[in-house]
Order: sequence, then structure tokens, then C-alpha cells
Amino acid sequence: MATTHQAGVIAYRGENGRREVLLITSRDTHRWIIPKGNIGRGKTARKAAKLEAFEEAGLRGTIDSEIPIGFYTYFKRRQDQSAYPVSVEVFLMRVDRQRKKWPEKGKREICWLSIKDAIARIQEPGIVPLLKRLAELPDFRASE
Repeated sequence: MATTHQAGVIAYRGENGRREVLLITSRDTHRWIIPKGNIGRGKTARKAAKLEAFEEAGLRGTIDSEIPIGFYTYFKRRQDQSAYPVSVEVFLMRVDRQRKKWPEKGKREICWLSIKDAIARIQEPGIVPLLKRLAELPDFRASE
């Protein structure tokens, strides 16, 4: 079975040790996750990640690095309850603003949290190590 490749972001805002990250709920199960989705034809993972952040949470910002903060895998369920593997390439995105309207507004909940609180709330186990890695970066240490 082939693995589907997706792109996602850990979106953050704040300065001077007061950093927050964004979590959203999935549309179907309402679990807390990060913005992510399929990589469209002709798009890079980085561009797809920025597009998903806008479509799912109205975020505009900057991904400063071509190198992702990491990867995680999960199994996506089909309607018939069978599952297939998905690998998600995750980028760190500094949020400049959040629009008042976006394509999936009203279809998901959004929540800005400290990294510590995001780790406690996230329901996709593969994201936890990425958030912990983020907490180790010098600019994020004081946000705990």
C-alpha cells in the first residue's frame, strides 16, 4: 500500500518568551490537530503547508526554512473503516495575521495555546515529539 504524502504547519505567534501555537479540530472526528493536507500537483510541500494553514485557520505568515521541523505518520480512515498510511512533512510558520474569513471557517474549532498546553491537548501522537522539539529551541524555551 502506497503512503500518501501531506504537508502541515506548527503555526506560532508571540514574542519575548510568550509564544503560542495553534491547534485546530479535524472536521470529521473533532480531534485536536495541526493544519495539514494533501500536496497538490505542481506544489511544494512548503507551499502546500502555507495553503492549508490559510484554508483551515485563516493564517498568513512566513515559513522561514526549506527544512521541515520534522515528520510524523498516521493512518487515515476511509468511510468503509479501512485505513491507509499518511506521512506528514511539518514546517514551522510564524503567523503575521489571522484573517476574519477563510474557506473552512465554522467547520473547525481553533485554539491558541502555550506549547505545554498544546502537548496536553493534541490528539495526534506523532505531533507531540515535534512540539517538544519546538519547546527546546531558544526562542521558545521561555513560553513554558
